[in-house]
Amino acid sequence: MSMQSKPAAPARPAGPPGGRGHGPMSMGVPGEKSMDFRGSSRRLLGVLRPERVRLGTIIALGVASVALVVSGPKILGAATNVIFEGVIGKRLPVGVSLDQTIEALRAQGQNTYADLLSGTHVVPGVGIDFAHLRTIVLTVLAVYVGSFLFGWLQARLTTGVVQRTTYRMREDVEAKLSRLPLGYFDRQGRGEVLSRVTNDIDNIAQTLQQTLSQLITSLLTVVGVLAMMFWISPILAVVALVTVPLSIVVTMLIAKRSQPQFVEQWARTGTLNAHIEEMYTGHALVKVFGRQREAVATFHTENAHLYGASFKAQFISGIIMPAMGFIANLNYVIVAVVGGLKVASGTLSLGDVQAFIQYSRQFTQPITQIASMMNLLQSGVASAERVFELLDAEEQRPDPAVPTAVELPVRGRVAFEDVSFSYDPETPLIEHLSIVAEPGQTVAIVGPTGAGKTTLVNLLMRFYELDSGRITLDGVDTTAMTRDDLRSQIGMVLQDTWLFGGTIADNIAYGATDVSHGDLVAAAQATHVDRFVRTLPDGYDTVIDDEGSNVSAGEKQLLTIARAFLADPPILVLDEATSSVDTRTEVLVQQAMNALRVGRTSFVIAHRLSTIRDADTILVMEHGSIVEHGTHDGLLAAGGAYARLYDSQFAAATAPVE
Repeated sequence: MSMQSKPAAPARPAGPPGGRGHGPMSMGVPGEKSMDFRGSSRRLLGVLRPERVRLGTIIALGVASVALVVSGPKILGAATNVIFEGVIGKRLPVGVSLDQTIEALRAQGQNTYADLLSGTHVVPGVGIDFAHLRTIVLTVLAVYVGSFLFGWLQARLTTGVVQRTTYRMREDVEAKLSRLPLGYFDRQGRGEVLSRVTNDIDNIAQTLQQTLSQLITSLLTVVGVLAMMFWISPILAVVALVTVPLSIVVTMLIAKRSQPQFVEQWARTGTLNAHIEEMYTGHALVKVFGRQREAVATFHTENAHLYGASFKAQFISGIIMPAMGFIANLNYVIVAVVGGLKVASGTLSLGDVQAFIQYSRQFTQPITQIASMMNLLQSGVASAERVFELLDAEEQRPDPAVPTAVELPVRGRVAFEDVSFSYDPETPLIEHLSIVAEPGQTVAIVGPTGAGKTTLVNLLMRFYELDSGRITLDGVDTTAMTRDDLRSQIGMVLQDTWLFGGTIADNIAYGATDVSHGDLVAAAQATHVDRFVRTLPDGYDTVIDDEGSNVSAGEKQLLTIARAFLADPPILVLDEATSSVDTRTEVLVQQAMNALRVGRTSFVIAHRLSTIRDADTILVMEHGSIVEHGTHDGLLAAGGAYARLYDSQFAAATAPVE
């Protein structure tokens, strides 16, 4: 064992800014910025690029559906003309032509009635042509049935496009999370990250589902209806279009005010989720320290902020619908009055006016729908921007394109060569540290809280990247290896135990491949897990939840030790691995660990100095530097930092410990 290090300045933090884990009372509002609606919208559309063929089909189906729907009022207008002309014709004398009837009416001074008849195809003396009317009705029925079928196919394809798109987005986010450095999660609350992965992606899916086909259909309907309106009467079309600029201005003004509220709404959602997640995870600690009132008060405060932002966003965007409804009714009145005058003058038929009024309704309806979708679009784009922020976060350094593999079998020689590292560039932590752990050695790392012990192990695992220097495994620079290859050589037992939902056998076998039940039981027996597992009704098939609430803290730690035992790695990292077990169990586990460490390089981080007496070398760290090293007996005899730590645990100190 050899080492050298440059003493570092005192009072330097040993943890990342913000702290790992985010204690149950920690709370932070995520940084807010104005939403780039246009840029985020374009990027969201870019996510749909793999579905462009299906999107083309959706548009084609939309064109067909809209074309049939748009032709309906015109055909129904013909039915109205048949009925109207039949009713009028039945009242006129038989045997005269329409022109003669009109001349007679003008001679009698009934010019308005004459003008009305001049715009029709009335046959005097002939009533309603029911055969023709039946043909028109059947045609309309066929048109609307066809439109329904095309619309159904369009909706079905749209659902597939949306679900595949959000599926890929979840895949991208999951892959991104695996590439993010540990420092990213140090700076973000878990609830905030979960909100982006779940709530925001779900909101994007809902937005796309509700707006994609409807937006396409609405835009096509506007074009189709506008063409039919100009075909029937250019003058009426111009009159109807007078209200369009007003609709656009109103929509833009309202949308501009509601847009920042949606950004605030989803930011507050993430903040509230982070708080709830922390309160649920640390509920026991909250109760122990009597912080229920503060936790509830914080919840009410954040909930009130979310309520306020959501209310403003929904209320302001909700004004769009009644405003557009008012404009649509205004448009209807204008068209009805002008259309009635043109029917009376004989320049338009009653059926054409009826069709035009329907078209004016159909014209304003998609505009109203587009306006009403603005709140959905803004909400969805706000969520998309939050997901894109996650996807754009700085990633950890990629693995080398041509990685270097350690020669098998791995001997386990670990060397820190002139290593420097800091969480904050302004506050150095470890400077110019050099240590070597020979194969089979047990290296214990001790020191006061914040000395940098766990940081040293995190650097070995490449959870963080070095500022300078290098770490080698059997002479191979760890940065030249893939992270998976490096970490597959290391077994780790942390002070913070982690279990997942599943059986006890599944938890012990986690990370191990091709292990038999006998091997699993042998590992459990060696780590004294077997003795308590056999007291459970289902034994190794006992199901535990992801919080491990149905086993004690000590039993959870024993399970994680058994997991490392079964993995059988050449290098072991034990970070306070026996902190949660009782004294008797600690002795038993230590015996198992002694057997496990034979022939393996072991790094043991310990506060209980009694657990590392048999270590080959003990490193004493203070402020990121190694201030002492040696054996247990040698360090005690030296009377330095290690001796002071030892005395603070086992001697009856009468004075405050320095």
